[in-house]
Order: sequence, then C-alpha cells, then structure tokens
Amino acid sequence: MVPKSIQQWLLRVVHLQRNPLLKSRWLLELGLGVCLAMAAVPLWAVSCTTQAAMQSADREALLASGTTLAAAVAGQNFDLLQSSLLPAVTGDWDGIRGVAQAAAPLFKGGQIAWSNGYLLDATDLKEPADTQFFCTTPDSGATITINLRSLPPGRYALMIGDYDGAPLAGQIALILGADANAVGKWKLGGIFAREGALDGRDSVWYWRRARELGQKSDSWSAWFSYDVARWLSLPVDFLSSPHLEKLNKEQMLLKSNPSDLMPLTVTGASAPNAGKTWKITALHLDATLHTSDLGLTYEGTGLTDPVAARAEAVAVMSGLLKLHPELRDSFHGLWAYAEKDGSRSYAIELAMHDIP
Repeated sequence: MVPKSIQQWLLRVVHLQRNPLLKSRWLLELGLGVCLAMAAVPLWAVSCTTQAAMQSADREALLASGTTLAAAVAGQNFDLLQSSLLPAVTGDWDGIRGVAQAAAPLFKGGQIAWSNGYLLDATDLKEPADTQFFCTTPDSGATITINLRSLPPGRYALMIGDYDGAPLAGQIALILGADANAVGKWKLGGIFAREGALDGRDSVWYWRRARELGQKSDSWSAWFSYDVARWLSLPVDFLSSPHLEKLNKEQMLLKSNPSDLMPLTVTGASAPNAGKTWKITALHLDATLHTSDLGLTYEGTGLTDPVAARAEAVAVMSGLLKLHPELRDSFHGLWAYAEKDGSRSYAIELAMHDIP
C-alpha cells in the first residue's frame, strides 16, 4: 500500500504555462519539480538509474507497463487506466481521465517510442523527506536533476516517450510507482502530455529561430521563441538538464525580458475604442489550440455585452502589435484574456492576419 503522504508530493508541480490542458491536470502541483537550486538531501541513500543502466528485469517491466498505459491513453481505454492507478491517487480519477481525454489528439496517427526512463529508488528513506536525485547517462555523462519534496519511501519511475508519425508529434510522460503487492509490477501515478511540434516546427527549429531573432535585436520575438523551444523539448517542466540550462542561459542574455516591462499600457486606435487605454499585465506562450500563439492578460473594464467585450479585446491586441509589430511574423496568433477584480471575464483568440 502506498502511503497517503505520497499525495503531498504527487500533487505539487508549479507550472507556469497557461494551456487549459495543463490547467485540468490533476498533477499540476506535482512535487517532481525542477531543482535548479540545491535542495536538502537526506543523509540516507537514494539513487537514480537511467534506462540504459537498468537491470534487464526492471527495464523490461517498466517498458511493458509504460507501453500498456500509453496505449490505453491513446486508445481512450479508461477502464484499464482506472484499474492501474496507485491506491493513493484513486480519488483523483476524474482529473486523470480529463488529462487522458485531452491528450488523445496529440498522439493520433503516431506510434510510441520511449526515449528516456528513470528508476528512482528511495526505499532507504526513513520517513517522507525532500530528496534530490542525480541521473547520469552512462554514454554521454550528462546529468539531469530531479527533486522530490516530502517523498515517502519507495520505488518510483519516470517514463518519457514520443509518438513518431503523429502530426502534432505528441509527447507523453508517465509517473509510475512500484506495486507493493506485486513484485515487478508498476502502477500509474500521473500522466503528462504535450505537443512536440507547433505549426509543423519542432524545438530545434524554434531554438534556431530564437538565436536568429536575438542577433537582430528582436528581443521580444526571440524571448518567446525560446519559450516555445523549451515547451516543445519535453512533455514536463520538472527536469533540469545541460541542454535546457544552455537554452535558459541564451535566453537570459537577451536585451530584455518582456515580463520585466509589465504592466504595459496600450491605446485603442479606432472606433469605438479610439484613445482608450488598457494595461497588459502578462504575456506568455499559449498552446491551447496546438499553435504558436501568445496569450496576453489585460485589465478589462468589466463589459458584459459580448460584442463590446470582443471589440475591446481586439483593440488591446491591436495596441500590442502596434508597439511590437515584429510579433506578427514570428507567431500564429494572439489570445486576449480580460480580467476584472481578480476574475477572468472574457477570452478570445485571433490569428495575426485577422488582427487590425
């Protein structure tokens, strides 16, 4: 039986993206977080074994379990998924089902290929503790870092795979926990899914594009292109690796971070909003429609009439693009989210060519 305290770390990932697919995830607060700063490491032994270094029995068992569960997600076999849950997370079934449903389009037309697997052995823990794992691949010597907070004793695994041939190049990550009642068997602890390509372009393309834009001093487009490259590189945000650290360092060398310039005041240019001003409070990547959109959040005026609310949102979009017209050439479109008194009152998405 998995201790109830597992829920304290299985329900804690701090995720900065605004994609509704991610918002619906039961694991939005999963404690497998990126640990770029050093965390407390217990004195007793913990270990991480990469897929290539695993004992054949462990590797085969994880691959078998992962492949079965991935097929269940792609095929929407909810009975199998529900019966495979870790006991500690059975109460979160509705959220897990929602993730699986939303993930199906990402995998359509593809075939699963496992790229990475990590066996996390914390059986020597005496009690739940903040624990850091260092996972070094034997072939390259590259090390990724996984930090788990309030981790109960036990054996866990992270499986990461790609759906080769899928138009959206879907990626999947599964959190698995050893079944205490059956040696060699693994139970489902969580599902993560994400596109591997937006607008037919992968992480490498966007990274190269970010470098080109940075050299042109187009720092806003470059900044968000780095964000897209990071988004597409993995289906999760809780791994620290040399690859991602290099991307992060390049991004930080840009002349400006758009977030540092918020709130940004924009002005309406045409009736019925000519001369009116609004404050944009945030701008971020928004892959809700599986395209390279940016999402802006602004201080709305609380309009309740749909026509007037839409006109206001379009005016805000237009105002942003007048200040930064270069965004038109680098991204598919914009989302506008109006907020009033701490609650969202309106949202709209338009392609760049539809924004005046």
